[in-house]
Amino acid sequence: MKIAIIEDDINMRKSLEIALSEYSEFKIVSFKSAKDALKKLDDSFELIVTDINMPGMDGIEFLEHLGGKYEAIIITGNATLNKAIESIRLGVKDFITKPFEVETLVHAIKRSAKVQKVQNEQKHKSIQSNKENTNNFIATSESFEKILKVVTKAAQTDAPILLLGESGVGKEVLAQYIHNNSPRNQSPFIALNMAAIPDNLLEAELFGYEKGAFTDATEGRAGKFEAAQGGTIFLDEIGEMPLSLQAKILRVLQEKEVVRLGSSKPIKVQFRIISATNANIKEKIKKQAFREDLFFRLQTIPVYIPPLRERKAEIIPICEWKLKEVCEQYTLGAKTLSEEAQKELLTYSWPGNIRELLSVIERAAILSEENEILSADLFLNSREGSHRERVELLEKDLILEILEHSSGNIGEAAQVMGISLEEFKKKLHKYHLLKE
Repeated sequence: MKIAIIEDDINMRKSLEIALSEYSEFKIVSFKSAKDALKKLDDSFELIVTDINMPGMDGIEFLEHLGGKYEAIIITGNATLNKAIESIRLGVKDFITKPFEVETLVHAIKRSAKVQKVQNEQKHKSIQSNKENTNNFIATSESFEKILKVVTKAAQTDAPILLLGESGVGKEVLAQYIHNNSPRNQSPFIALNMAAIPDNLLEAELFGYEKGAFTDATEGRAGKFEAAQGGTIFLDEIGEMPLSLQAKILRVLQEKEVVRLGSSKPIKVQFRIISATNANIKEKIKKQAFREDLFFRLQTIPVYIPPLRERKAEIIPICEWKLKEVCEQYTLGAKTLSEEAQKELLTYSWPGNIRELLSVIERAAILSEENEILSADLFLNSREGSHRERVELLEKDLILEILEHSSGNIGEAAQVMGISLEEFKKKLHKYHLLKE
């Protein structure tokens, strides 16, 4: 375990170095000031042991600069209640008052090592589970293969990515894929659907809050931005974000710090942001319902995910994968799709996209009487109705937004949509958008 000791008192610093070096499992690196430590700390360190009262930068300010990246133990000869509370707010688990026996510190370090081991095991399991669920992309369509090439390249950077597309096309799954294929994949992936949380609770959910910040705040809690420390935060349905919250989120992205509700202390945060929407953001900007500066901040790399009806090559492979998963989950025995069922799956318009497709296959697998799933088991005829008109309106709005974003350059717009120029022109003709 690599430990950083920050202590301005040379006698205390050397004593701790000597005492802890007797433990073969500890690798000790000491610093005489917090500023020196900030220059040298890297990902190889697993624990910080720091004094509070130091010249230049005290221990509390030092920990705020670290933004919760490391586990920490505080040692101090002047333990005031305020300092103790501040250290707890910053996630410090142990607060040791001088003078103390070295064994006391050793016990605290070993306790921290055990906690980290459990946390790392849980994180590894979560990451492996996420990878299994999100690396199963069935990218047999040309458009989706192009998308994967773009996002795999973008994943190696911290550039904000905006995912565009209809509801149910797999925006969150793609966001998770980007995270898993990025250098941040050993840190958390935090997802939040902005439309699923009431406006009056959304700020607390994102920024966190201190005890007593409001009536039900019986204890402090970190928000989603803090929870995503070192990793990726995915904000879905950003078009539904209240205007009053947008300025605060823009500040987080610019300043890389958050302030919890009920506090005035900024907390440093460091994460990669991916956002998604099926709304026409340009139209919302015109209506002054969405900040243009925030939009530009979020969409450094815009990625349009085509609807499932334009990726027909993926429909049957996705069905077969889901069918196998459902049959194993419910021990239904092996089931297959009949030819007529496959034809119907390929001709249906899928207004609900992949989300709807997976639901249809799961229900058909459970309710079908035979091992071969028939067309009647899918119940698709009753679904077609007015969905197509609604979907076409959504597609037209999205094309208009992409054209506006690309200043009318249809070649660039086709590239953003991940389709050929010829295919894009067909869509323009379909919606009477192509000027002859």
